[in-house]
Amino acid sequence: MSSPSRPRLRAQPASLPPSAGPDGTRRRILETALQLFASRGFHDTSIRDLAAVLELRPSALYAHFPSKEHVLMELVRIGHEAHHELLRAALLDAGAEPAEQVRALVRAHTRAHAEHPQLALVVNEEFYALTPEMAAPALALREQSAALLMEVIERGVSKRRFAPPHPLVTARAIAAMGVRLPYWYEPGGALDVDTLADAHAELALRMLGSATSR
Repeated sequence: MSSPSRPRLRAQPASLPPSAGPDGTRRRILETALQLFASRGFHDTSIRDLAAVLELRPSALYAHFPSKEHVLMELVRIGHEAHHELLRAALLDAGAEPAEQVRALVRAHTRAHAEHPQLALVVNEEFYALTPEMAAPALALREQSAALLMEVIERGVSKRRFAPPHPLVTARAIAAMGVRLPYWYEPGGALDVDTLADAHAELALRMLGSATSR
């Protein structure tokens, strides 16, 4: 089966989470690159393209980033760090019950992908353009984020709160619900983010065989 074409993401301009750092030329470069990478793809966007949109000389970009790959690396880092911190904060506020922890993690995961679709797309689709060395820090964060959900699922299984047919496969399916959002979800449309996050949380609990799903 062929993969879906790149979404047009026309509903909102590309933006970075507040944790990405202060305003200024560096942030403007990153947000412009994010828009271009999301709409055209990393390989089809050149430094000259980026400089032209920013109305800067290419040499001015190199004062902030040594290469186009370093721009992508910074976007990937920002996306993974922001996502991981959202998950950690959600888990800390969720209490000790595995079902509520899953609900909190899935809601945070959904909001991160729905509210910053360009960043989600670039982080997930263009990540593989980086060398292993450049990708390593973000990959470590990705594995830590996946481990948060997996640990909660395993705890729920041990306490007989969950009965999934295969815990790892179920965890990957739950994560995929958020990852695919840039391909179909329209921010500001009839389906608001809170309703979407609640629906994803309910689906996740049903996949886990939770007795607390509604």
